[in-house]
Amino acid sequence: MRTKQVNLLITLVAIALFSFSCFCIYKITQTNNRLINCRNHILEFKENMLHLRNKTEKNSQEMMKVLNRMKYEITKRENSSGNLVAQKADILNKNETVSNTFEDLKFFFPHIRKEGRIYPDVIIGKGKTGVSFALGISTVNRGNYSYLKQTLTSVVSGMTLSEEKDSVVIVSVADSNKDYLHSVVKMITRKFKRQVRSGSLEVISIPAFLYSSMLNAKHLAEASQKLASWRTKQVLDFCILMLYAQPKAKYYLQLEDDIIAKEMYFTKITDFVGNISSNNWFFIEFSMLGFIGKLFRSEDLTHFVRFFLMFYKEKPIDWLLNDIFQVKVCDTGEDLGNCIKRKKQIRIRYKPSLFQHVGIHSSFPGKEQYEKDVYY
Repeated sequence: MRTKQVNLLITLVAIALFSFSCFCIYKITQTNNRLINCRNHILEFKENMLHLRNKTEKNSQEMMKVLNRMKYEITKRENSSGNLVAQKADILNKNETVSNTFEDLKFFFPHIRKEGRIYPDVIIGKGKTGVSFALGISTVNRGNYSYLKQTLTSVVSGMTLSEEKDSVVIVSVADSNKDYLHSVVKMITRKFKRQVRSGSLEVISIPAFLYSSMLNAKHLAEASQKLASWRTKQVLDFCILMLYAQPKAKYYLQLEDDIIAKEMYFTKITDFVGNISSNNWFFIEFSMLGFIGKLFRSEDLTHFVRFFLMFYKEKPIDWLLNDIFQVKVCDTGEDLGNCIKRKKQIRIRYKPSLFQHVGIHSSFPGKEQYEKDVYY
């Protein structure tokens, strides 16, 4: 009996060992299968990476081909650009310098982005450049009233012949009324023949497409809207004139079409500018009234124009001229006295004023103005 129990126990132990062995073999087999699957995944990943690298190299080669083609096209265009520029210059004027800064207008005015070349129409002009001073006068139709002939007579007669040769006066007709443009051209060609022949007096016209339909609207509902539209257009008129004048001269003097100048005003300006000890000035005021008699370095005009264009709907241009000081000169939280002191160092005022405002009937219909420069 005891022997049977022992044999039974041995059998049970053997069965247990066999079962455990089978379990171990199963686990080992399962592990091997996992290892094989892992190895297969690794091989598959490696194969994909090789494929991706080959594809990347192929794309890189294609990209290099495209870049080389672009370089070839650019070189080809550069080699032929001289002829293209010459052709454009012949269409406009042989000596006319086209300012790329006019392209900045497309950034501020989406309605002209589809237009090709942005540039005023040159009605009278010989492309005079390389002079010391450009004098800009923007004019619009005032109905039965006009001060332009008086203004031009005063401006031109205040120059010597040598000063006239070293300057150019630009009259910008910022009015869509063709009859007014023709009347201005007729008056100038008759009254100022010598200046026209020498190229010292130019007339340009601003194309109507530069203004949006809002600015050209003639029947706005309220007087306040009409006044705001008039002021907005006035800022744009000045900006376009400044951009046109920029490449012509070292300095730019802003005038208006209803002012008079003091005798020998031009000599006084050139002497004053030549004797300024500091080159740190921002602009010089030869009149304390509005935007009249402001002298700028031509190289700075682009910065002024871009600032004016950013806020042209907000304020008149003479107010914006004051705001630009606040932005460029005064630090946030700075003592107002220190800011004003620095302003005086770079915003130079010449006294007595060399220009006086004489126009009573404003370019804004129905408005009369009696402002005078008390320092004149």
